[in-house]
Amino acid sequence: MNKDQKKRKKLRKKYAKYIPDVLYNEEDAYNNREMNVVSFLFVAIFAVMIIYLIYFKVAVAPDIIDNPYNKRVDNQEQKVVRGDILANDGTVLATTKKDDNGAEYRHYPYNNMFSHVVGIKSEETGIEGLADFELLSHSDDFMTQLWDDVTGKKMEGNSVVSTLDFNLQKTAWEALGNNKGAIVVMEPATGNVLAMVSKPDFNPNESPTKYNEWLSFTSEDSVLLNRATSGLYAPGSTFKVITALEYVIENAEYDAFSYNCQGTVTVDGGTTIPCNNMKAHGDENLKRAFAVSCNCAFSVIGTKLNRTSLSNLTDKLLFNKHLDIGIESAKSSFVLGENSSLSEAQETAIGQGNTMISPMHNLMITAAIANNGVMMQPNFIREIRDCDGKVVDTIEAKVKSKIVEENYSKIIKEYMRGVVTEGTASAFRNVNYEVAGKTGTAQYGTQGLSHSWFTGFAPYNEPQIAVCVILEGGYQGQSAQYVAKKVMERYFNGN
Repeated sequence: MNKDQKKRKKLRKKYAKYIPDVLYNEEDAYNNREMNVVSFLFVAIFAVMIIYLIYFKVAVAPDIIDNPYNKRVDNQEQKVVRGDILANDGTVLATTKKDDNGAEYRHYPYNNMFSHVVGIKSEETGIEGLADFELLSHSDDFMTQLWDDVTGKKMEGNSVVSTLDFNLQKTAWEALGNNKGAIVVMEPATGNVLAMVSKPDFNPNESPTKYNEWLSFTSEDSVLLNRATSGLYAPGSTFKVITALEYVIENAEYDAFSYNCQGTVTVDGGTTIPCNNMKAHGDENLKRAFAVSCNCAFSVIGTKLNRTSLSNLTDKLLFNKHLDIGIESAKSSFVLGENSSLSEAQETAIGQGNTMISPMHNLMITAAIANNGVMMQPNFIREIRDCDGKVVDTIEAKVKSKIVEENYSKIIKEYMRGVVTEGTASAFRNVNYEVAGKTGTAQYGTQGLSHSWFTGFAPYNEPQIAVCVILEGGYQGQSAQYVAKKVMERYFNGN
C-alpha cells in the first residue's frame, strides 16, 4: 500500500462515523480537491482579466486612441460622427457637418475666437486633441451598434461640454484687440479654465487650405503658437511673488525687513539695478517694497537668498517640468544655481535674468496662492454627454500639488492685495470687488521694448476667478492690468 492509499484509509477511518460508507469515496474526494484548485485558478485568471480590461478602458485606451500613429482612430472615424464641443452654457464651439457631396468636415461657428483653446481637429490641438477619445466614443447599446454596422449607418459620437465661459472668452478676445499676447482665466478652487485667448490667431475653418501657409510664418508672427500655454517670456516683476515667498520662508522675522530705496542700487561684484524711471521709493518694509515693485530692494534680496532653497521652491512650482495640462504647453525655465553670478541673482529676483515662464504657468502659481497654497490641475472639460444630451461622465476637480503651507500663502495674498490698495495696480482701486495681484514689466531684446504683465485674483477673501494677461512689447493702448480689468468687470458685473 503506497502513501496516498494509507492517507485515504486513515481519513476514511477518522470520518466513518459521520459519513455513510456508501456516500464516501476516497477517489472522488481526492479528485474533487484537484478540480477545486483548477477552478480557483480559472476564476482568478478571469478576475484579473476583468480588472485589466477595466483599467485599460479607463487609463490606457484614451492615450492609445489619441496617438496619431494608431490606425484604429481612422477606423473609428469611419464608424462614428465626431461629437460636438460645447461651452459651459451649451453653446456649440465645434461640430461636424457635411458638404454638398456628403463628405464630413469640422465646422467652428465662432471662427477665430476659440481658435487656440478649441484647436484644430486635423492637427489634434487644443480640446480637439485632448478630447479625441471622448468625441469618437458613443453610448449606443449593443443591438443599436450591431444594426448600425449592418446598415452602414454611422453612430453619433459623444459631445464634450468644456469649462469655457462663452461671455468671458468673447470679452477676453475683444480686450486683447490687435495686440500680440495672451489671456488665461481660471477658477482657483477647481482649476477649471474659463477663457483662453492667444493672438495672433487664425480661423480654424480655413485650416484645410491655409495650414501650410501658417506653418511658414516666423515664430514672432506665428498664428499657430498658443502663447497662453507655449509662449515663454521673462516674468518681469510678477516673479517677485516667488522672490517674496522664498524670503518669507527663509526669514521668520520677515516683518523686520527694511530698505531705503534711492532709485538705483549697485552691489559689489554685481550690477547696477534701477527702479522704474529711477524713482526713489524711500524707506520700505517688505510689503511696501512688493506693492510698489521696488527693483532695488528685491535685487538686494536676491543676493541674500539661499539658492538651493530657491531652486527647490521653483521645482515645487513646476519650473523645468512639463505642466501636463492636457493640451500643448512649453516648460518654463529657471537656471539660477550656486555657480551663477551675483548679477544673475539680482536679475533673477526681479524677473529678468534667464528665467522664462508661460502665462498659463504664471496663472497656475497665482491661483495656487489664492487657493491657500494648493495648486489645482487645470481642466478644460466639465462633462461628457451622449447624442441625446444625457450626461455619461463628469470630470471632477483634482489637486495637482501643494506648493506651500497656507500661512505663507496668506502672507503673499496680503502683499498682492497691497499692490492694488497702495501700489502699482491702480486700475482696480475703485471697483466693487476686491482684487489682489501683481503687475510686471519685462524688458527684452536690445530695442528697449518690454512686455506688460498682470496676474491676480478676486475677490480677495474668497477667490472665485484668477486672471493672467501678457501684452507683448509694442502693445497698443493700456497696459495688461486694464485688459485684465475688462475680464473681471465682465465676470463680476456682466459688462
